[in-house]
Amino acid sequence: QVQLVESGGGLVQAGGSLRLSCAASGRTISRYHMGWFRQAPGKEREFVARIRWTGITYYSDSVKGRFTISRDNAKNTVYLQMNSLKPEDTAVYYCARDPRLTESVDYHEYDSWGQGTQVTVSS
Repeated sequence: QVQLVESGGGLVQAGGSLRLSCAASGRTISRYHMGWFRQAPGKEREFVARIRWTGITYYSDSVKGRFTISRDNAKNTVYLQMNSLKPEDTAVYYCARDPRLTESVDYHEYDSWGQGTQVTVSS
């Protein structure tokens, strides 16, 4: 099975940027759809962005125009470029695999969750 490790989180001021990485190992993810989710304290895990193995992307309305999901199959890695960050973006960010190619926004449809990386945006 695939293992995922997120990195790149940190503390930034509102309006700043971060680039998150999700490194996969164990097997290739080149033919899988991948997603980014986030979870704030006391909140449900919510969908952020997804990318098909073909490179087609889809975003939550809350991040559309500010975040960009991408992938580098040669490095077996998925990225999330986050620009114009807002305090409400503060959360633990997770990447995961869509094992059945559902292109779902429901986190229950995904597997191989990483440990998450903390993103904190100050005002």
